[in-house]
Amino acid sequence: MTGPDATYEDSLLKDGSVWRVARADRFAILMENQVYFDALASALKKAKRSIVVLGWQFDPRTRLDPETRAGDRQAEIGHQLRMLVRNNPELDVRLLIWKSPLLIAASQGFYPHKAQRWFRKRMVEFRLDSPGPIGACHHQKAVIIDDKIAFCGGGDISTDRWDSSEHLDDDVRRCQPSGLFSAPRHETMCVMDGAAARALGDLARERWFRSTWERTIPDEVETDPWPDDVGVDMTDVPVGIARTEPKWGGRGEVRENEALHLAAIRNARKLIYLENQYFTSPAIAACLAQRLSEPDGPEIVLVSTGNSPSWFDKMTMDTARSEILYRLESADKYNRFSAFAPHTPGGDRIIVHAKVSIIDDRLLRIGSTNLNNRSMGLDTECDVAAEPLDQAGRDAIRDFRHRSIGHFIGISGEEFAACEAVMGSTGQAILKFDTGRMEPLGATPPSQVERFIAEWQLGDPSSSENAWRPWKRRNPSQRQADGRFSQLRER
Repeated sequence: MTGPDATYEDSLLKDGSVWRVARADRFAILMENQVYFDALASALKKAKRSIVVLGWQFDPRTRLDPETRAGDRQAEIGHQLRMLVRNNPELDVRLLIWKSPLLIAASQGFYPHKAQRWFRKRMVEFRLDSPGPIGACHHQKAVIIDDKIAFCGGGDISTDRWDSSEHLDDDVRRCQPSGLFSAPRHETMCVMDGAAARALGDLARERWFRSTWERTIPDEVETDPWPDDVGVDMTDVPVGIARTEPKWGGRGEVRENEALHLAAIRNARKLIYLENQYFTSPAIAACLAQRLSEPDGPEIVLVSTGNSPSWFDKMTMDTARSEILYRLESADKYNRFSAFAPHTPGGDRIIVHAKVSIIDDRLLRIGSTNLNNRSMGLDTECDVAAEPLDQAGRDAIRDFRHRSIGHFIGISGEEFAACEAVMGSTGQAILKFDTGRMEPLGATPPSQVERFIAEWQLGDPSSSENAWRPWKRRNPSQRQADGRFSQLRER
């Protein structure tokens, strides 16, 4: 680590695994998009000079308050952004959204180029971004306001993303403009201020420049757009920013997100807790398997979606995950690995879209990075990792973990914490609550087809160099990872 935090011993936020470390005076965790959308709506109203949105998806029809009447144009964020600029001509609003291919846009139910019609008078600068290599996507999700506060995480601003922590079956507030109900979804964002927010502003300006060749300069303004009713979980906390960027146009590959994951896994002592949409990275799986082979290694708990909603992800991501889970279970000689898929009170699948990692309740990582290959080297990604210096900050991370696990089960965080303390194991504590809402994700021996898809990482390239060359994906490091798995199974 460089800068003023260099005296912090045993920090995981070291050079090579993060782009920059900066302190947040205030840091808050926003679990579920109900909380995030409320906070965003409050902060947007306080913007004075600039709003920058980076997103994989953006739908101007999104109502940040789902209690408003469907079809109420004034409640839609596209209209609200235009009105903010109309009422404050000095406000500069810029959105950089992925230029998704036709088939993916069709699956979303909204084509990104249509959003440009909402802003065609240039009251709001809306641009579609392609990060470079064919097949790569712009996947960063961040909102920076006046360089004073910044939101970051896995959540997009879209009509199918809202949900509450109750994940109610057939919640009318999840009704989309089409009249269809979106699936229950678990999401996690965070908001921070101070130097950490300014650093994310720098990242957004660099992304804007690389996409549009337009340089923007932040205006100094005395304001505090911190959202109303959002409590502070951590104060004066070092925040590391980790990126993924593909090799393209003379620029080198950036794999900070992968480096930070591997460093954190290697240094974990007691618990590695993961919430993620995908789980297919051989490099991360091999690192986890190595820790499972150690007599005194950490417990590892994964929460992921039971079955992916799209047929393509079922064929590729779910199949590769089954292979990874089987290998990890084979390596788990000390019974320290468990994986779960959450369900609603009525038994419906909850889409786990959050990308959360917690290491020993001392490092909290929230961002856009999935635990798959493309998030490590092909797409653009941005994660933030908070590593508090005081016990109060670490207690806040632990309390959030308990709250998140508890809400999946249908109990309070306090109830889960008490059970975990008695059981001495996070995974065993989850199994203790027989509510039917946390299904163990087991794995059976993979078929030949499953092994083939997982071995060659079909649909999940690891870099721009093998995006369209699947025969190159079994590189030496891949074979080495497979070799480690084989050795562990034979022990």
